[in-house]
Amino acid sequence: MKDILHGELVRLTAEEPEMLARLESQWSADSEYSRLLDWDPARRFSVKSSQKWIEKQYENEANYAFSIRTLDGDQVIGMIGLGDIRWTHRDCFVGIGLGERQFWGKGYGTDAMRIILRYAFTELNLQRVSLDVFEYNQRGVRSYEKAGFVLEGRKRSFILREGRRWDVLYMGILREDWLKHEQDYKKEDL
Repeated sequence: MKDILHGELVRLTAEEPEMLARLESQWSADSEYSRLLDWDPARRFSVKSSQKWIEKQYENEANYAFSIRTLDGDQVIGMIGLGDIRWTHRDCFVGIGLGERQFWGKGYGTDAMRIILRYAFTELNLQRVSLDVFEYNQRGVRSYEKAGFVLEGRKRSFILREGRRWDVLYMGILREDWLKHEQDYKKEDL
């Protein structure tokens, strides 16, 4: 049986909060990284504040947080997690951030997303996973579509960046859509 947290390019792991806090503090120095993740203006986070946030995520039973590690080189390149799980409705939100720029646009995020969806639908028995993404993050939108997400709606002119208003896009994937998408993906590999 294959390791459920292992993909083609990455694997999902748990790390010590201290180590992740150092990385997250480093990554937050990149304003583009920050602007892809957060509604708030880009800002730096100290190691101490990052560690507090990470520890809080690990303690919350409605969250499943993982680090993203490359298979080649075993380097931590980002984080991914399922949050705000509502067990009654069997749904949640997913969030991802790749902090290491040299891995952007090369399939690492898509692979991590495919792994977390497999985990959500097969281990946690969820029915739906949702996310939001800023309209200007077209690389992210394409990655989510490759993982099987579909556009479900938008909040128009919601976020202001560099004097321009952008929409927030809402995307989701249902378990049955994921199953079909995974079957189609495996056929392409043959």
